[in-house]
Amino acid sequence: MEANQPLPRTSTRRPATGSISLPSAAGKLPPQAIELEEAVLGSLLIDRNALSKVIDILTPETFYAESHQAIFSAVKDLFSDSQPVDILTVAQLLRKNGNLERVGGEAKLINLSTRVSSSAHIEYHARIVVQKHIQRELIRISNELIEKAYDETSDVLDLLDSAEQSLFSVSQGNLKRNYESSLNLVKQALDRISAISQREGLSGVPSGFREVDRVTSGWQRSDLVILAARPGMGKTAFVLSMARNMAVGHKVPVAVFSLEMSSVQLITRMISSETGIGAEKLRRGNLDPTEWAQLTSKVKALQEAPIFIDDTPGLSIFDLRAKCRRLASQHQIGVIVIDYLQLMTAGNSKAGGNREQEISSISRALKSIAKELDIPVIALSQLSRAVETRGGSKRPLLSDLRESGAIEQDADIVSFIYRPEYYGIHEWDDDQTPADGQAELIIAKHRNGSLENVRLKFEASMARFSDLNSSYGARDLKSNEASDSVFESRMNRIEPSEGEEYQPF
Repeated sequence: MEANQPLPRTSTRRPATGSISLPSAAGKLPPQAIELEEAVLGSLLIDRNALSKVIDILTPETFYAESHQAIFSAVKDLFSDSQPVDILTVAQLLRKNGNLERVGGEAKLINLSTRVSSSAHIEYHARIVVQKHIQRELIRISNELIEKAYDETSDVLDLLDSAEQSLFSVSQGNLKRNYESSLNLVKQALDRISAISQREGLSGVPSGFREVDRVTSGWQRSDLVILAARPGMGKTAFVLSMARNMAVGHKVPVAVFSLEMSSVQLITRMISSETGIGAEKLRRGNLDPTEWAQLTSKVKALQEAPIFIDDTPGLSIFDLRAKCRRLASQHQIGVIVIDYLQLMTAGNSKAGGNREQEISSISRALKSIAKELDIPVIALSQLSRAVETRGGSKRPLLSDLRESGAIEQDADIVSFIYRPEYYGIHEWDDDQTPADGQAELIIAKHRNGSLENVRLKFEASMARFSDLNSSYGARDLKSNEASDSVFESRMNRIEPSEGEEYQPF
């Protein structure tokens, strides 16, 4: 090429489909902190108690250097087996696994142990190592998203959901693993059993109803609980009573997604239930001075309870998942309540207009949310009109679940609410005792427990449920305080409050 000849123009044409051009990272090293990785490993080799400070934040994958991954894996295995951790034991295990020479031999371990004089700063160093690992994960996720975004066959909603799920996993520190050893699982199970023994036999979130908790041991983590009934039976009243019990008696943060009623209507019903003033009176505002005093004194209770209400109409499963992740991250939500399932939409065209397939997709997604967030999801559901045409007691059956058998398949617990009084029946059919003012919670499917019917008191004027043999406000398992005790409600507050009492099991 001659000296004065102009350089050829660089084409600005976009690459053809199929020849994706991604941003180049050439010349850039992934984020890393090799010296701090060495300091952390050196601390572990000289102090047997150091690992307990960082065992919950470090994994072998957290380290950048492969040799460091192998060394930490050996240290963790020794710790899990309750074996001493030092240069000799780590070297012996690495030799046994065929990794000693690969990491640099015993000389490497000796060099690591001489890099630090104590383990005083191991936690600080470990967190910097974790930060570098998170940066590498964000780069990996971003590159994957860029590649998928260029793919014209990708569904944009699926891509958005995948991106949010990946970022949520990173923010929670749960970077995905493909497997978990039985050793870790057995230890987790033993820890949970030990925790249960100290919580009066409840392994899940208490409902606040003694007999219900006896049958279920509380609502279990990652379970999908379906509560179904015909209109007017009290589905919403039941879950609002439970929300009050959880948030007030046990400080469990509860998220309520109401697709049928507005948030103000729901909170008005909770005020009626808490104060004992009829909902009709509250709607009219026709209160005497005594009732006004009662209202103002007891309503303070709801202002600080950890209850979060979302009344978005026609909520899609995609939006629900995004909101649940956000609430779990910001407020450590312990239970999710959805009122009710048939009012949700799948949010995509995959169901092809078939409502039964759409409901199936929604129920599967709800179970997925319960597993991902590791908390119980309680979804209300309608029953078909077949209940009304049935003779006898009109107790609902599993076959009455409306629109999809997939609900029964996906749910861990399927329960029904039945009130004989609604049908003009004033005695229970099995023992002929009075049924007025009572309801029956029928547990028709229980994947990990027994099937029983639990009778509860129902006060229609205040739309509240309680134990048959106790007055409202004295039913908390942790305290015997009456209903006029002051408690907290953080209604739709953005920032989580301090001093949270609830700790997940």
